[in-house]
Amino acid sequence: MSSIPRFVSAVPTTWRSDMLIILVIFGIILIAADQAIKYWAVTVLGPVKVKPFIRFEDVEILGFRYVENTGAAFSSFAGARWFLVALVAILLVLLLIFTIRYKYKTKFFLLSVTMIMAGGIGNLIDRVRLGYVIDYIDVKLFNFAVFNFADVCVVMGVIFVLIQMIFIEPKAAAREEGFRQEVKRAKERSDEQM
Repeated sequence: MSSIPRFVSAVPTTWRSDMLIILVIFGIILIAADQAIKYWAVTVLGPVKVKPFIRFEDVEILGFRYVENTGAAFSSFAGARWFLVALVAILLVLLLIFTIRYKYKTKFFLLSVTMIMAGGIGNLIDRVRLGYVIDYIDVKLFNFAVFNFADVCVVMGVIFVLIQMIFIEPKAAAREEGFRQEVKRAKERSDEQM
């Protein structure tokens, strides 16, 4: 056991290697999907700029609009390419460290973090390669920023991590504390009998 790093040994051995393989494949699939959709956006949507998608009678709900976003969310930090590259890279490393040290590594939590990291990497690829992020999903029902699949991965991953921390983790902590108390009572009974 001493040859296995402490953070790795915290993950149950029965699914550690299988889950790692699944997470890597899942992350690669999300990044590939993001890049493939962005390729479609450049080649098909780029020349026409706007394309309707979902409409209900006269109300357009969702459309596609080609945007080269040099900033971050809602075009903040526009033109700060290398600052954003460094910031995202640092945030990805911090997320990885947090994940390694996080006590309740459920499969749900690990898949959620993989979504966040894949989305971050997908947009990081654009920013390094092109100097901007390709956005194309345009919510028409209300005024909202144009975004992309990588953004969806990040947002959904964050929502799932919050669900883990707010709803799942407290139950796991309560079960763990109950188990600890039961072990303590059993030890006390054992000591009394001796």
